[in-house]
Amino acid sequence: MSHSDDSPMDNVIPEHEVPDRSRDLERHRPLFDRRIVRSAIVDAFKKLHPRRMVKNPVMFVVEIGSAFTTLLFFHAVVTGRGDAHPAFIFAVTVSLWFTVLFANFAEAMAEGRGKAQADTLRKARQDVIARRLRRGLAHNISLGPSLLDPECRDAELEEVVSSSLREDDIVYVAAGELIPADGEVLEGIASVDESAITGESAPVIRESGGDRSAVTGGTRVLSDWLIVRVTTNPGETFLDRMIAMVEGAKRKKTPNEIALDILLAALTSVFLLATVTLFPFSKFAATASGHGTAVPLTILVALLVCLIPTTIGGLLSAIGIAGMDRMIRANVVATSGRAVEAAGDVDVLLLDKTGTITLGNRQATAFLPARGVRESELADAAQLSSLADETPEGRSIVVLAKNRHGLRGRDMESLGAVFVPFTAQTRMSGVDLPGRKVRKGATDAIVRFVTESGGTFPVEVKATVEDVAKQGATPLVVADGRRVLGVVQLKDIVKGGIMERFAEMRRIGIKTVMITGDNPLTAAAIAAEAGVDDFLAEATPEAKLSMIRDYQQKGHLVAMTGDGTNDAPALAQADVAVAMNSGTQAAKEAGNMVDLDSNPTKLLSIVEIGKQMLMTRGALTTFSIANDIAKYFAIIPAAFVATYPELGALNIMGLHSPTTAVLSAVIFNAFIIIGLIPLALRGIRYRPAPAPALLRRNILVYGLGGVLLPFPCIKVIDLALTTLGVS
Repeated sequence: MSHSDDSPMDNVIPEHEVPDRSRDLERHRPLFDRRIVRSAIVDAFKKLHPRRMVKNPVMFVVEIGSAFTTLLFFHAVVTGRGDAHPAFIFAVTVSLWFTVLFANFAEAMAEGRGKAQADTLRKARQDVIARRLRRGLAHNISLGPSLLDPECRDAELEEVVSSSLREDDIVYVAAGELIPADGEVLEGIASVDESAITGESAPVIRESGGDRSAVTGGTRVLSDWLIVRVTTNPGETFLDRMIAMVEGAKRKKTPNEIALDILLAALTSVFLLATVTLFPFSKFAATASGHGTAVPLTILVALLVCLIPTTIGGLLSAIGIAGMDRMIRANVVATSGRAVEAAGDVDVLLLDKTGTITLGNRQATAFLPARGVRESELADAAQLSSLADETPEGRSIVVLAKNRHGLRGRDMESLGAVFVPFTAQTRMSGVDLPGRKVRKGATDAIVRFVTESGGTFPVEVKATVEDVAKQGATPLVVADGRRVLGVVQLKDIVKGGIMERFAEMRRIGIKTVMITGDNPLTAAAIAAEAGVDDFLAEATPEAKLSMIRDYQQKGHLVAMTGDGTNDAPALAQADVAVAMNSGTQAAKEAGNMVDLDSNPTKLLSIVEIGKQMLMTRGALTTFSIANDIAKYFAIIPAAFVATYPELGALNIMGLHSPTTAVLSAVIFNAFIIIGLIPLALRGIRYRPAPAPALLRRNILVYGLGGVLLPFPCIKVIDLALTTLGVS
C-alpha cells in the first residue's frame, strides 16, 4: 500500500459523506447555459472554415453539398435555367446549411462547457509574492531552525513574484499565505485550504515525508508554516495542465473515436460514389425510355446528405468532449480521452484497502482484559497511555474509554506524567507516572517490555491476541510495568454501502481486487466483510505491478487507484490509473487521471462515467444508421419517380409530392441533430447490467427507435409543408 495502516488519513472522506459534485454542478449549471449557448452560436459559424471541417469527413461532405446547392440556387435565379425551381433549391440549401451549423453547435456547446470549467480554474491561478530562499544559501544551511528565527529569516529570504519561480527553488509559506507554486513539503506541517482546487471546504494536513507532502499552487496555508521545494516551472503547474486538459478544443481523439471516424468516412465515400453514378444512370434511362427526366442535382445532393451517417457524424465530437466534461463535474481531471474511454471497458478494479474499502483509520472497538483484571482498569490504563497520542487510533481509544466507562481527561501535570511517544524502534507508546510505567503497543514489543521489567506474558493474553488477529482486527497489548492488563482491539471499519457497490460491479462483469499491506489472515477477513472478489496481501510495489501485468496478459483492462511514490510503477502500468491529488507528485505523473477530492472510491464512479460515454456513442451510432431507412423510403421514390413511375409504390408514407418528400427528409435530417444534443451532452443514464443486456436494450430502444421515429416525423413535416402551400 501507499501508506501504512497506522498513518492518519483525515483528509479522506468516507464514501457516504462525499458530496455528489456532478449532481451539484448539474443543478447549478443548466445544460443550456445562456452564455455558453451564445458563444456556441458564434463558434458554430467560425467552425465552417474548411480547415476545421475537414477533420470531420461526414460534415465536410455536407458542407461541400451545401455550397454546391448554394451555387445551383444562384445559377437558377440568374439564368432561369435551373434543374429545379429556385424556391425548392433554396429550401434544400437552407436545410443543408442548418445541418452543418447544428453539428458545429453541438461540438461548440461541449467545448463551451469545458472552457467554462477552465475559466473557473483560471480564477484560482494568480501571481503572488513568494518568499524564496536565496539561491546561494539553498544547499548550505539547515532550513528549519534558520527560517524559524525571525532575525535570520529576512537575511535568507528574498521576495519574488510566483511566476519567476523555477524548479528546485525553495520557498517559505506562513499561515494565511498562498502557496506560490506546485511543490513538495521539505519541512513543517500545516493545515491547508484546497477549496480553490477541489471545492471542498474542509482543510487538509500537509507535512514533510510520506504521501501527504505534495502541495498545489493557489492553495492557502491556514496554520503553522511550510518549507516547500518547487517541482514545476512556469506554465507547467498542475493547475496549468488542468486548464489545458479541460478545454475541449485541445482534447485528442481516442482510438475508438478514430476507428469510428474511419468507418464513417468509408460509409460516406461509398454513398458518395453511389450517388455520383446515379446522375448519368438516370440521364441515360430517361433518354433510352423516351420519357421522364434525369434526377435533379439538388435532389441527388439531398439524397447523399440523408444517406451518409450525418447524425453521429455531427455528434461524435460532442460526445467525446462531453465525456471529459462529465469527469470534470465529478472533480476528476483526465489527462487523456483514451483513459475515459478505457474506463468504460475496465473489467478488473484494484483498490487500496485503507481509505477505499475501509474508513481509513483503525478504531478501537473493544477492551479485552486479562484474567483477574477488570475491564475498567484496562480501559483506564489504555486511556492514560493514549491521552497524548494524536494518531486516529489513539484518539479512538480515548473515545471508547469515555463511552464505555465514563473516563474523561485528567490533569496530567498534577500527576507528574511524562508521555512516551511511539517510535518505529520501540513500536509502543505510553506514559510514565510516579511508580508506574504504562505502555501499549505491538505484542512482541510489550512482551519485551514486560520481560525486561521482570514479568511474564500470560498465555491467555497470547490466545486473545491470536483470536483478535483471526477476526481481521489488530491487537494492541496494554501493560502496567511487569503486569499485562489485556488487549485493545483495533478494527478497520468497512464503509457503509461498499459491499452493495462491489455487488453492482460484479453484476456488470467487473472483478474487484483489494490491495493491502496487512498479513493474509487480516486481509482475508476484511475482504470477506467487504465482499471483494480477491485480495493481495502484504502488497509490495513489485507485487502490484506483477498482478496488473498478469491480468493484462490475460486480456483484461485494469483500473487502479493510488497516492504514493511506491504506487507509481503500478499506476503507470494500469490502463486506467487514478492518482489522488493529495498524493505525491510521482503518483500524479504516473496516473492518467487525478481525483481532486482524493477520494479513492471515486474509481467506481469513473468506471460508470466511462461506460456511460461508450453507451452514448454506441446508442447514437445505432440510431444514426437505423434512421436512414425512413429517409430511403422518402427520397428514393421522390428522386426517381419521374424516370420510373413504378417506384411510386415505395411511397409508403403517402408523402404529398416529390418536392415535399425531399424537403421533409432533409429538414428532419437537420433537426434530429439538434434534438439529440442534450442526450450527447448529458449521456445515456447508466444502469449496472451485463453487457449483453445493455446491447439488447440499446438495439431495442435506439435501433428500433431509429427505424420507427423518422416515419411519423417526416410525415408530420410533409403535412406542414403541404399546409404552407409547398407542392
